Amino acid sequence: MKNPVFGGVLAVLAVIALVVVYSSAFIVNQTQQALVLRLGEPLEPVTTPGLHWKAPFIDSVVYIDNRILDLENPSQEVIASDQKRIVVDAFARYRITNPLRFYQAVGSVEAANSRLATVLNSALRRVLGENTFIAVVRDQRENLMRQIGEQVNREAAAFGITVVDVRIRRADLPEANSQAVFQRMQTERQREAAEIRAQGNEAAQRLRARADREAAIVLAEANSKGEQLRGEGDAERNRIFADAFGRDPDFFTFYRSMQAYEASMKSADTRLVLSPDSSFFRYFRDPFGGTAAKPAAN
Repeated sequence: MKNPVFGGVLAVLAVIALVVVYSSAFIVNQTQQALVLRLGEPLEPVTTPGLHWKAPFIDSVVYIDNRILDLENPSQEVIASDQKRIVVDAFARYRITNPLRFYQAVGSVEAANSRLATVLNSALRRVLGENTFIAVVRDQRENLMRQIGEQVNREAAAFGITVVDVRIRRADLPEANSQAVFQRMQTERQREAAEIRAQGNEAAQRLRARADREAAIVLAEANSKGEQLRGEGDAERNRIFADAFGRDPDFFTFYRSMQAYEASMKSADTRLVLSPDSSFFRYFRDPFGGTAAKPAAN
């Protein structure tokens, strides 16, 4: 028969052993590194993931992130070397590379972000303050970010931190200055547009005047040519009439009288009152018009 006291002691020892083993083991994940504190004093950091051991009850473990961390810096105004104010929005990426120094210098990620933001702001003011607005905004932006990153990295080394990257997300004039610059640019563009329109109107007037002058010249030449042709036609007509009259005056007189009869008897508003005995109607009275001798009878 087993002794119940002995069984109870074994159970208690087993529980104590389990507690000791549980208190001695700790796990480090892939995204972590661990710092073992023995009675508050840090030991060598544990950077390899997996199961590790520590002294039970006297050692404690502090886990520190091993990933690349973000530092979002609020926008701030910086005065460039040409005395222009610039609103700069920057951010940084960093990694904790020395857990022991990190724990001793700052202790937590929140504290590290606060200290690192101060360092980043100082580096921004130093580097950007030595350059012009155009260099910051356009010409030397990549080089300036590299310089800022180097300065921040030198100071962040005291915190056990390595800065991976520093970027300027936005660098621009303050809102009031931007509006003033926009208004000035708009005024200049409007002035240039008005000048271009004036030049276009002047060129259009010159072209229009030249076209009107050329049209007047062409029209005058056409009228002159028309009058010349009309005069030549009238002269030719008069010559033909004179030639016809010279060949047979009686027939010519008869033909012209017939034309006059036709023109006078057309329907119109004009009224013509003549005596039947007038010379105008002589061919009505006499086929020969009373001027030529009648043909002799056979």
